Amino acid sequence: MIAVLDYGIGNLRSAEKALEHLGAEVRMVSDPKDAVGATGVVLPGVGSFGACVRALRASHLDEVARQAHEQQVPFLGVCVGFQMLFDDSEESPGEQGLGIFGGSVKKIPGTVRLPQIQWNVVDFTSTTSAMLPTSMGEQWMYFVHSFVPVPNEQEMPHIVGTTEYGATLAVALEEGNTWGVQFHPEKSGRNGLALLDRFVSQCDRTDTSLQGS
Repeated sequence: MIAVLDYGIGNLRSAEKALEHLGAEVRMVSDPKDAVGATGVVLPGVGSFGACVRALRASHLDEVARQAHEQQVPFLGVCVGFQMLFDDSEESPGEQGLGIFGGSVKKIPGTVRLPQIQWNVVDFTSTTSAMLPTSMGEQWMYFVHSFVPVPNEQEMPHIVGTTEYGATLAVALEEGNTWGVQFHPEKSGRNGLALLDRFVSQCDRTDTSLQGS
C-alpha cells in the first residue's frame, strides 16, 4: 500500500489516479496512524512553501515523512513536497522545512519568466539510480514553479537530474529510498508515468513498511 499524504492542500487526486493506473494500491492518508504498514509514501505539494509546511505540521504528517526517510521506506516528494524536504525557503522566511536534505529553496535566478509553467528537458545524470530510466539522458517533464531547491555541497552526490531555466537547476534528488522531484511526474505523460512505475516497483521490491513512532 502506498500512502499519499493528504494535509489539506493541493489536488492530490491526480497523483492518486496515476499510481492506481499503474496497479498500485493507494490510500489517501490524513491521520498518521493510517500510514502505518505503508510500503511507500508520497508527499505532493502545490502553492507556497509556508502554507504547505504549516499544514503538514498541523496534520502531524510531517512525522510520517521523517519516519519514511529514517526507516528507508520508499518515499517520493513532488514539487512543493520536494521543496519541503529541505531546511527552509526564501519564499517563506522563518518557516522550517523537514531538513531531510540540506539546503534552501530559492527563487529561480535570472530574467526568465516566472512561474515556469511548461515542459522542459530534464538531464538525468546518474548511472546507479533506481529513479532513472534504463536509457539515460534527456527526458521532457512538466514544471509549474518559481522556486527551486539549492542543495548544500554535501547533497551534490544525490543530485540525479537537472534542467536549464535561468540557470542549471537541481530538479531530482535521490538518497537511498528517498526521492524528490521538482517537476510533476503525474502530469508528464509517458516519461512521468515511467518514473512513477519505477517508484511503485521500488515499493514492491523493498522489504520495509512504515512502522510509525
